Amino acid sequence: MAGERPFIPLGIAVLTVSDSRTLENDKSGDTLVARLEEAGHRLAARAIAPDDRQAIFNTVRDWTLTEDVDVVITTGGTGFTGRDVTPEALEPLFEKRMDGFSAIFHRISYEKIGTATIQSRATGGVANATF
Repeated sequence: MAGERPFIPLGIAVLTVSDSRTLENDKSGDTLVARLEEAGHRLAARAIAPDDRQAIFNTVRDWTLTEDVDVVITTGGTGFTGRDVTPEALEPLFEKRMDGFSAIFHRISYEKIGTATIQSRATGGVANATF
């Protein structure tokens, strides 16, 4: 097809933010890893971080400084409880916000869980040329 772009596999890092999960019981992280690999991408890194702003910030910042990581996906810590600090940890890293990510995330979530999607503060951006 004219104009079709070749597939470029990305190095994707997956961070689960949780005080209670481990790599052995991290179903969300397992699902993300399986889906990114099924799509032809490469798992560049994976970790669990506690609901701690500095720990989240440091892990993601370090990954954005690594040439192997093109994309970081986080799961957890975007709700409204006192321990949910993922957006506050990540947004200072952003050189540019990706506002459309939140809009698409909520649209897809709405189709699955309805208005409960308002309980997520999903965010996205670019830091050190890493999405």
